[in-house]
Amino acid sequence: MVLSARAAPADAGRAFLDVSNSLSGRCWRTRAADDGLAEIFRRRHGLPEIAARLLAARGVAEADAKGFLDPTLRDFFPDPSTFADMDVAARVIEDAIVSCRRTAVFADYDVDGGTSAAQLVRYFRARGRELTIYVPDRMREGYGPSAFAFERLKAMGMDLVITVDCGAAAMEPLEAAAAIGLDVVVIDHHLMSGPPPPSLACVNPNRPDCPSGQGHLTAAGVVMVTLAAVNREARRRGSVGSNHLPDLMSNLDLAALGTVCDVAPLTGFNRAMVAQGLKVLARAGKVGLKALADSAGKPSTGSVYELGFILGPRLNAGGRVGDASLATRILSTEDPVEAAEIAAELEALNIERRQKEADMLALAQSMAEAEAVNRAVAVVGDPDWHPGVIGIAAGRLKDRILKPTIVLGGGGPDTPCKGSGRSVPGVNLGAAVAAAAKAGILKAGGGHAMAAGLSMDWDRLDDLRDFLSEALAPELAAAAGEARALWIDAAASVGAAGLPLMDALDRIGPYGVGHPEPVFAIPDVRVSYAGAVKGDHVRFVLEDGRGQKLRGIGFRLAQTPVGEAFLRREGMFHAAVKLKRNSWGGDERVEAELIDAAAAG
Repeated sequence: MVLSARAAPADAGRAFLDVSNSLSGRCWRTRAADDGLAEIFRRRHGLPEIAARLLAARGVAEADAKGFLDPTLRDFFPDPSTFADMDVAARVIEDAIVSCRRTAVFADYDVDGGTSAAQLVRYFRARGRELTIYVPDRMREGYGPSAFAFERLKAMGMDLVITVDCGAAAMEPLEAAAAIGLDVVVIDHHLMSGPPPPSLACVNPNRPDCPSGQGHLTAAGVVMVTLAAVNREARRRGSVGSNHLPDLMSNLDLAALGTVCDVAPLTGFNRAMVAQGLKVLARAGKVGLKALADSAGKPSTGSVYELGFILGPRLNAGGRVGDASLATRILSTEDPVEAAEIAAELEALNIERRQKEADMLALAQSMAEAEAVNRAVAVVGDPDWHPGVIGIAAGRLKDRILKPTIVLGGGGPDTPCKGSGRSVPGVNLGAAVAAAAKAGILKAGGGHAMAAGLSMDWDRLDDLRDFLSEALAPELAAAAGEARALWIDAAASVGAAGLPLMDALDRIGPYGVGHPEPVFAIPDVRVSYAGAVKGDHVRFVLEDGRGQKLRGIGFRLAQTPVGEAFLRREGMFHAAVKLKRNSWGGDERVEAELIDAAAAG
């Protein structure tokens, strides 16, 4: 049975299960659920008690419950015309289709860029047109559009370029495109602080003058809305084939994939796209996604976890350590043979990416821990570290030291290095990096609160450390409690961790940013078995006083205080876990993913 989903208010002062300093240095906290609201959810929506209480504790209002539990595109799809420049973009794209203008899609190299470009490729193909795919090599061409890339596309005979997941801040490259007579439509979602760049249209819900209220969308979501606008424009004109236009809903799996992998909040339209996109994904209609799943040893995919941790890393591997166009190509192909070949290449690149990441982390961890002793931020790097995996490394290190972390790689005496940073709640790393760029310490830099990118000369490394530590120290001090907090949703017994509980939790999914997977505290258990497995993971079995057992794994925990304590198997623990279904071998069961632990008693 579930032991308790009730708790004192989050600000009551007492840590959950009295865990104020866990083995990973976290303070366990929990939120109170409104008993009356939970009862309404239980009665009106037929939710099991634990699901009703979790929903109430997470701040879902009674009026929003139906849309949250059953999000439909009909209810949440925005009016395309509320986006600045959307109607213009739709007219330009429809003109290109009906007049056979040679058109290219210029995509960012990550999953959001790949899923955005693939939607456009599939749409044009369904309308009898072909798009040229152009994805810049991040090592040779850098990030985003460039004058060099636009000149190449013009030389290839392109009349129109549609940039996706990039372009909103590319003022000089787009000026260069205009100078050579190359038309450009920008579809992006990144923050903008000034006017749009010179282009025929710039569709971005984060334009300062965009009234759509859809700033939480990824580029994949913005492309979905843009194609709806193009369909509407085709019907308005009565274009050839406008009575049987492409079904945009068939590409909801791509929109969901881009939304999850770009860690957008699962609220509103995003939540509807992911909820409905998972249904499309489960039908395995795209040969590329099926080939990716097969290469990963997954017979099927149909969950947010599989989007974010199975498909996403493999699609990203091409842009990080290989051919940046592979993601768009595999997501847009209809050829099973080509899909299998690209999937095999991405699988190999993902293995290479993991090895580079592991090698980097082994060196960077001690450096970051030493940096964090006297500074508000850790900035570590080495010219030999591959720039393609520095962002992943920064995220891992940030989680270990609980402070903002920047990892630098590449570059040399005459070439700037590249850096990627990740932050903790309450500390705006992107703003501080932008300020460092304005101060002349960086060649370029910026981002948002939780992530940042930069380029700089190695000889300014100490200047950057000093600048950021001084800038971020007050924010880190104010946010120290939030940075250390691990939010526990409920306490559960080992016996409660079964399929009925998972069925109840499924009723309030899908989970993601803004609505994370529930974390359960399982109190007073011993580790009856533990062993390190490949990749610094820890396999274990928890056992309670009644002899009931729960199998689980702790990813990348073998060389952390939590993993080391489990491997020693000494004493009793409170374990903080996420619960997962495991269908390996056809026998469905529930296992635990270890998040944290604390000594019991």
